[in-house]
Amino acid sequence: MAISGRFFLVALLAVVPIIAFPGITTWLAAVGFLLLLAVIDLSLAASPRRVSLRRDIPTGVRYGVGTTAVLRLANGSSRTLRGRVRDGWQPSAGAANPVQSVRIRPGERAILTVALQPTRRGDLHANHVTIRSFGPLGVAAWQTTILAPGILRVLPPFNAKRHLPSKLRKLRELDGRAAVQIRGAGTEFDSLRDYVRGDDVRSIDWRATARRQDLVVRTWRPERDRRVVIVLDTSRTSAARIGDEPRLDSGIEASLLLAVLAERGGDRVSLLAYDRRVRARVSSSSKTNMLNAMVQALAPLAPVLIELDGASVPGEVRRLTSHRALVVLVTSLDAGAAEEGLIPLVAQLALKHVVVVASVRDPELDSVRLMRATATQAYRAAAAEHELNRRSAITALIKELGAEVVDAPPHELPPELADAYIRLKAAGCL
Repeated sequence: MAISGRFFLVALLAVVPIIAFPGITTWLAAVGFLLLLAVIDLSLAASPRRVSLRRDIPTGVRYGVGTTAVLRLANGSSRTLRGRVRDGWQPSAGAANPVQSVRIRPGERAILTVALQPTRRGDLHANHVTIRSFGPLGVAAWQTTILAPGILRVLPPFNAKRHLPSKLRKLRELDGRAAVQIRGAGTEFDSLRDYVRGDDVRSIDWRATARRQDLVVRTWRPERDRRVVIVLDTSRTSAARIGDEPRLDSGIEASLLLAVLAERGGDRVSLLAYDRRVRARVSSSSKTNMLNAMVQALAPLAPVLIELDGASVPGEVRRLTSHRALVVLVTSLDAGAAEEGLIPLVAQLALKHVVVVASVRDPELDSVRLMRATATQAYRAAAAEHELNRRSAITALIKELGAEVVDAPPHELPPELADAYIRLKAAGCL
């Protein structure tokens, strides 16, 4: 049971006769009147337990885009339902109007629309609906909470998609739409053409030359159908916030752009989200749309506050492919994590695969190290300079192991990682 503000107003008015005629009789009369008023109102109120409801929620919505959830109520009681309905969404769902007033006649239905503006990515839950049914006097109400579980999946925004057309244009240029000639093993034969001065003599096709009785050379194009394995680190280092979002969200953006680019470039792409166990695994070899599958798999990911088990990553990569592949580690270059796990991991993977380490750099480090007007700023600048020097040292060590490093701020990481993939493809390294 619940009472309204109108009940307190009536109770305040009942104080007047108590003040005018003090005594136990007046007190008992005032209390009895209030109780009688509440009982009469409750007896005329519709039972909220006889209200049935159905919840309609979109299957998914992109982060940053608003949506609506619908509650369909049916009054199964013999009295008019006058009251309020509260839809129990968690705070991060951004429900603008979770509490709404309703008036539903017996046997009729009503539709309530709740506007949602999610403030984070992932699965957002609405576990229950609370119905408060008032009587015609509006002083007292029956209240019940009905379990009505619902989940809204908020998908990654994939803002880096705007870079895709320009990167695909560069990739198509490598794919024979613009003439390229790449020497060395691991490339696919493209066509034959006449020899011109400056061509490598090792590209001469002697059989074709004998048939034409003129020098003919082979041209090559970057290989297609290569394997690209993206390992997304979901350990504790991915929980650090850079700007307005966790490092993991920036890694998801970079992974999505690279995966779509590589798949459209004809390569087979696999994505693995890992810390000490597999959190998500998606491959382009499945019959479903790869981008949709990746977005659905990555949406509920959250950082896990444990260390990355780097020793197990090569084994997980072997489960995805037994051939030479481009392995992209989307992780952190923080000193402790890199020295203990990342560098040994890169050294092991680089023995067989082409390795690229992609990391998000906090742009505030570059600005703080230049601010030295006060003593506090000077200390902060020294700390930022020290951190940047550590990152540079780790980067140099990783490059000595034969791997590439892409270290960029959040909004620059996706396009720079895509450019690194295109460079490796153009050089015939894949």
